[in-house]
Amino acid sequence: MPQTVLLAEDDRAIRHALERALTLEGYEVTAVADGVEALAQAHKTPPDVLLLDVMMPGIDGLQVCRVLRAEGDRTPILMLTALVETADRIAGLDAGADDYVVKPFDVEEVFARLRALLRRTSPAPAGGNGGGGESGGREPQLSDRQVEAAGIRMDLQARRAWRGKRELELTRTEFELLELLVRNAGIVLDHSTIYDRIWGYDFGPGSKNLAVYVGYLRRKLDEPGAPQLIHTVRGVGYVLRED
Repeated sequence: MPQTVLLAEDDRAIRHALERALTLEGYEVTAVADGVEALAQAHKTPPDVLLLDVMMPGIDGLQVCRVLRAEGDRTPILMLTALVETADRIAGLDAGADDYVVKPFDVEEVFARLRALLRRTSPAPAGGNGGGGESGGREPQLSDRQVEAAGIRMDLQARRAWRGKRELELTRTEFELLELLVRNAGIVLDHSTIYDRIWGYDFGPGSKNLAVYVGYLRRKLDEPGAPQLIHTVRGVGYVLRED
């Protein structure tokens, strides 16, 4: 069965172009022109993934995202945005989106991000390690269900995470990124490795996607008076450790 995409984009030319490209890529696409239609369609026939434009008349993409998340809908959401400021991108993540693409975009990038989101929501292969680390036997794994390092504890099946006793409210992508860092605590992961493991595609040195996610994850992890856990290794990547 083809995977289904609900596309909401008010610009007719972009909507038709994306609908055509996604259909040729093998997706079954339902395209609508605004947020009201997007919510109605999502309630009527839940898709495998949503592709939402941020700026739409009436109910915009952020509002659609907030409504679905408030209803407990965890369908992956990829936002399309012409807003390039970090604060604007963070607003999308805060609304519950899993990823975003900045306009103007290359359709191949849209395809790559959709594949990554759908791959993460597919059932894990039997015997898999749930995202596995690269720590060569140093992986701080407690069981197939839990991992823990640097004061962070994660329940992989329930998709819940805590720093100490405080539970963290994480989006799907934030959870995946934190899991990768926890599994490789003390090891510097380069940008290419993180992009490949989380998004399944290296968006190149010009992309700020990873930096935005790391910054947002830090905001949720950091506590006054407590050591910072995610450290930047300039020119290389990131590492999780307690100083």
